[in-house]
Amino acid sequence: MTDGLLNIGSTGIPGPANALGDKFSVYDDRIQASRLRTAVGWLPTVVVLAAGVCLLLFLAGKQQAATHPRAVALAGPVTGTIGFAKEARSNSKAAPFDPSLSEAIVPEQPAPADGLTIASQSWRRGGLGSNAFVTMTLRNNNAYAVKDVDISCAFLRPDGSHLTDRTRLISDVINMKSRKTFARLHVGFVNVNAAKARCSVLAASHI
Repeated sequence: MTDGLLNIGSTGIPGPANALGDKFSVYDDRIQASRLRTAVGWLPTVVVLAAGVCLLLFLAGKQQAATHPRAVALAGPVTGTIGFAKEARSNSKAAPFDPSLSEAIVPEQPAPADGLTIASQSWRRGGLGSNAFVTMTLRNNNAYAVKDVDISCAFLRPDGSHLTDRTRLISDVINMKSRKTFARLHVGFVNVNAAKARCSVLAASHI
């Protein structure tokens, strides 16, 4: 009988203390689970708030840069220009001017025809009166000989109005600083109403 009592005592019967402990354990688990759910629920809100703060800081910096664009733009070029000016002055002091390196300015040379003048001229009709023959003296004022002188003669009516033009190429050579007379040059056919002629030099070739 004593063994039976001992067996019962060693096995133990669930009492109020064990039941209360189990209830507290379950209650703690529920509290922890509730806190975990609450923390997880707040996580998106925290992420959104952090993103909003970053966006506000980015917009504020961009607005500040847009508010002072002129000062930022002027800072770089002015410094670069001053540096370039200093470098140019230092280079100009270091390297003396060399006239041989500069391009020589060559004045424009006058055309050969500019040095030719007609000292005298006259004309007459030939054949049946439709041919024009011109006699003229050409003076070469150039410092070189010329040839292939191209002349143009304008024929006028008795009242001075223009009638027609004729040209002639003189292939003879005219030496420098000299004159030469060409007699009865046939310049072409003219109208019977032509009464006057005025000739001029158009071009010439340098020899």
